Amino acid sequence: MGIIEKMRLDGKKAFVTGGARGIGKRIATALAEAGADVAIVDVNLEEAQKTADEIQQANHNKMIAIKADITSPQEVDQMIGTILKEFGRLDAAFCNAGIGHNVEIENDTLEDWSRVINVNLNGTFLTAQAAGRVMLKQGGGSIINTASMSAHITNVPQKECSYAASKAGVIAMSRNMAVEWADRNVRVNTISPGYMATEMTLSDPNLEPLIGKWEELIPVHRMGKPEELEAIAVYLAGDMSSYTTGADFRIDGAYTCF
Repeated sequence: MGIIEKMRLDGKKAFVTGGARGIGKRIATALAEAGADVAIVDVNLEEAQKTADEIQQANHNKMIAIKADITSPQEVDQMIGTILKEFGRLDAAFCNAGIGHNVEIENDTLEDWSRVINVNLNGTFLTAQAAGRVMLKQGGGSIINTASMSAHITNVPQKECSYAASKAGVIAMSRNMAVEWADRNVRVNTISPGYMATEMTLSDPNLEPLIGKWEELIPVHRMGKPEELEAIAVYLAGDMSSYTTGADFRIDGAYTCF
């Protein structure tokens, strides 16, 4: 069997949170193209269904759309129940949903700080924990959590203390999960994207003025493309990465090298 065949995900069952658009949509598309059936999980069911239909039409995999607030244990449990009912098992979980918050530290509020931590860290914990429980029972699986290069550096010129703290927490949490579950064949890794040219970023009037500064600081002098995360996601979701756990993959154009 050649390397391309070994990378296939035929028969695998996966979910992607925040899968309706942006990075999540690209990852869901890649997993489907590699052969997996995928649940698109998002707070916007209409957008999730649109994405699921689009991917299914192109790849003929089984795609489902699920509405879930990842900060709600009850909704996460319902999400897992629906996935198991539709797919019968869970092989790969891409815990990707997250939010940003750009404000000076002295002007941040506990309410806004807590909202970012709740979605980015607590929500990732709840979805990864729920996936892990299923995978431990069935004898294995792969969890991929979206962190950020912001977990490793301080962003400029925007002010994103709560976002950076939440993503650093995701990496620490994922490493602990990886060690605790390593001998039970459940792998946990993180992907830390740099500045990505998603539709959301490019259309945000608050972020658009910052793009020139970002591209000046990035050693390759451009933002990343969401599709440049596809290969690492497919690798981590499949059996080729069976010895890879507790790792963080920085895809950032060398931004965090200095």
